[in-house]
Amino acid sequence: MKNIHMMLGGLILFGFTACQTPKVATENQSNTKSYHNVQADGKIYSAFYQQHAAEYQALSQQAFNIAKFRLDEAISKKGDKPLAIVTDIDETFLDNSYYAVEMAKQGKMWTQESWSNWTAKGVATPLAGSLDFFNYAASKGVNIFYVTNRFNEERAGTLANLKKYNYPLQGDDHLILRSKESSKENRRQDIAKNFDIVLLLGDSLTDFSSLFDNHKSEKERAAAVETLKAEFGKRFIVLPNVGYGDWESAMFNYKYDLTQDQRDSIIYNAAKDMPSKK
Repeated sequence: MKNIHMMLGGLILFGFTACQTPKVATENQSNTKSYHNVQADGKIYSAFYQQHAAEYQALSQQAFNIAKFRLDEAISKKGDKPLAIVTDIDETFLDNSYYAVEMAKQGKMWTQESWSNWTAKGVATPLAGSLDFFNYAASKGVNIFYVTNRFNEERAGTLANLKKYNYPLQGDDHLILRSKESSKENRRQDIAKNFDIVLLLGDSLTDFSSLFDNHKSEKERAAAVETLKAEFGKRFIVLPNVGYGDWESAMFNYKYDLTQDQRDSIIYNAAKDMPSKK
């Protein structure tokens, strides 16, 4: 047990020091607290969990088990419209944690250019339970629409990735990428004109409802979850993603021009070491 504790301690220490970017102190910075690349190192630790924890695999399997159960219910009650599933891609059924590690080890954050270079490779891997679920749905005649905020320029790499692992592709119109707006609501509405959407799968709450669109604050997002609580585990199937997402943007109040030091400071100071008093 002592050896295990020492090993874990070493891993934690590595996770918070390996990607530290040297900082040159100036007169104005001399009294500034150093946060040691909290965000970048946190992404390595999140990816470490995603890649190695059996608990993460269990959560993914659990999500797709519930999805299959709900799909069978919907099939038994089928109406006039053909049934459809609307699913996100990244961290919903494809694992991109490798990209996060590659960037964090360089002390860098996400950029569209580096992300596009990653998706062009088409090498993200399946999450546990996803292949079985989507192929089961397709075998039952259910239409699967992949609705993603990858841009149209990323179509070739995305298709290659889906084909690499034999995810069901039921036509070019079933892979719907982003053209302009990040909201998926209009794309969902277009699908709903001809199909009965019985399940939505995603890792971000904007994958499910327009209530989470338009840069909602943390409190507004929590209130929307309360409004829609009956849908989670029923029509909405959420996959865990502690590495990135709209929750992260909300935490930074959607200020995309913050420096890394400012982001690290927000994270460090927002993390609670005691429950708040009510």
